[in-house]
Amino acid sequence: MARLLYSAICSLDGYVVDAAGRFDWAVPGEEVHQFVNDRERPVGTYLYGRRLYEVMTYWASDDPDADRSPVSAEYRSIWQAADKVVYSASLSSVQTPRTTLSPTFDVEAVRHLKESATADLAIGGATIAVSALKAGLVDEVSLYLNPVAVGGGTPALPHDVRTDLTLVEHHVFGDGVVFVRYAVS
Repeated sequence: MARLLYSAICSLDGYVVDAAGRFDWAVPGEEVHQFVNDRERPVGTYLYGRRLYEVMTYWASDDPDADRSPVSAEYRSIWQAADKVVYSASLSSVQTPRTTLSPTFDVEAVRHLKESATADLAIGGATIAVSALKAGLVDEVSLYLNPVAVGGGTPALPHDVRTDLTLVEHHVFGDGVVFVRYAVS
């Protein structure tokens, strides 16, 4: 059975976007981005909510000038090689290859996907991650804590669900970002 991995780049006070919807403070530096690449390489399928999917479509382009660095180009290849499922009631279609659209987050369908997948799944987007956490589908939670407090916005973790976690890995980067990876108990 594949694992379902939830990963989020967030502020130190736990938000993936600030109250105005901005996340410019979350752009990873080269060291963090390479670490992300190494963590994402084995993922076979990404599960996204609409907003994160729209952000991630940036990586669908084959324009070599769109990459800031070799690390960025490497991530583009990793992202393009994986399947994607987008959960959205407002989108009528998706424009990226290897992508399917589902109007709702179906817990049983995701459970079946975990059981049948040959590679790990990654869930992205705090809103659908909350649904997956509530349903007990998430196996690991990884956070990239940025050295900024934004004071509000969209939380990386739900406020109304208890999730017991066991720390299995941590790493401190030169730019002050702290990575923590937890197994869901």
